[in-house]
Amino acid sequence: MTHSATASTARWRLKQPSIIPGFGMTLGFSLAYLSLIILIPVAGLLWRTAGLGWGGFFAVLTDYRTLRALYISFGTAFLAAIVNVVFGTLVAWILSRYNFPGRRLIDAMVDLPFALPTAVAGIALAALYGPNGWIGSFFMPFRIAFTPLGIVVALIFIGLPFVVRTVQPVMEELDREMEEAAATLGANRLQTIVSIVLPALTPALLTGFALAFARGVGEYGSVVFIAGNIPYVSEIAPLLIVIRLEEFNYAGATAVATIMLIISFVMLFVINFIQAWSRRRYGNG
Repeated sequence: MTHSATASTARWRLKQPSIIPGFGMTLGFSLAYLSLIILIPVAGLLWRTAGLGWGGFFAVLTDYRTLRALYISFGTAFLAAIVNVVFGTLVAWILSRYNFPGRRLIDAMVDLPFALPTAVAGIALAALYGPNGWIGSFFMPFRIAFTPLGIVVALIFIGLPFVVRTVQPVMEELDREMEEAAATLGANRLQTIVSIVLPALTPALLTGFALAFARGVGEYGSVVFIAGNIPYVSEIAPLLIVIRLEEFNYAGATAVATIMLIISFVMLFVINFIQAWSRRRYGNG
């Protein structure tokens, strides 16, 4: 009787309405919204690319100019994301662990790339890092602007906030008693960071890397002014798509976009898989 009553009570609880009503309506609205914003445009992109056929698609894929543009876009985005993980973590550490004059100003400056139009950022970076710029002139004859290095600089600028704002809240919630306990047991500062701090930050670091990388792959406005846009040298894939559109080669443009979509999806899927593994690995530690 006790078991039967418990089972009946469990079934009754499962049938209780949700505390927040409207699940069916909100779920339908969410699916419709995602379909209009994401699924339908992606389906249209794939449908337009399918008009090329497999032969035409592989011709675009194996074109040397396309391969170089993809290599530059993904390579520079990857390097910029790595740099942002390192220095973004340092910035988050300073903002979360220390109080000093000007802290609020620095904290506000981190969000500047979010508010600044990308074209303005690109023009400013090109002026600063150009051959006659305040910074670029110090590195002559080694050039920064109008080279792939200039693209990396632009992507570091627009990607830094993603890492800082992802890592900073996690860092502020870290239990400092664990660090104190490690120091009490004889661990030096480096050992404490490697053994205590970094494992707890790993999921947040991977999330910040993924956001900065995804942002950098599709960036156009801030890059086009500092890249130089030289085919096979500093031409990014988004710019190649624009060029194909200006040539009224819509199928070729959508083919390049589809290639970027596939590569980005695969890389983000791998990153999300690593994130899930790191949460399971370090979340219970």
